[in-house]
Amino acid sequence: MSTRLFTALQARRGETPRGLRELLVALFLLAGAAMAAPAGAVSIGEPLEFETEEQEEQYYTLVRQLRCTVCQTETIYESPAELAGDMRRRVYEMTVDGYDKDEIVDFMTARYGDYVRYNPPLQMNTALLWVSPFLLLVIGGVAWLQVVRHRQQKAAQTDLSESERRALERFRRGD
Repeated sequence: MSTRLFTALQARRGETPRGLRELLVALFLLAGAAMAAPAGAVSIGEPLEFETEEQEEQYYTLVRQLRCTVCQTETIYESPAELAGDMRRRVYEMTVDGYDKDEIVDFMTARYGDYVRYNPPLQMNTALLWVSPFLLLVIGGVAWLQVVRHRQQKAAQTDLSESERRALERFRRGD
C-alpha cells in the first residue's frame, strides 16, 4: 500500500497524518524548552537599557572581568551557561540600581569567592597563585643549570684506561 493511500485512509478515520503529528510533537517540545529556559537571566547579546552611558560602560566592563564559575575559562560575558546568565542579570540590576563597580565585585566575590575574578587580589590565600609562575621559572632554571654543569663535568673527564687509549689512537690513525 502506498504512503499516500495510507495517509488518506488515516485522515478518513479521523487520525492525524504522520507529518502533522510530527509537527505537533516538535511544537510541543519547543514550547517545553521555552518554559524551561532560565527566567530572568540576561542572555548573550540581549539589548539592555541603561539610564546613563557610565552605567552601560560599567556593566560591560564588569561582565568582561568576572569569570563564569561553571565554564571556568570564560567570562560571564562569553559564557552560555545558565549561571552566567543569572550573574549578568545580577550585575545589570545592581548597575541600574546605582551600585558602583567595587560594590558589585565585592558582592560577587562574597557570593562566589575570589575565583570569580579574573585577576584575584594578592592575599594570603592567593599568594601561591601569584608566586607560582616565578617559583616554577626559578626551579626550572636551577634544574637546567644542574644538567648543563653535570654534562660539562662529564665531558671534561677523560679518564680512559690504557687499553682504551690505545684503541683510540688506532682509530685516529685508521688502523
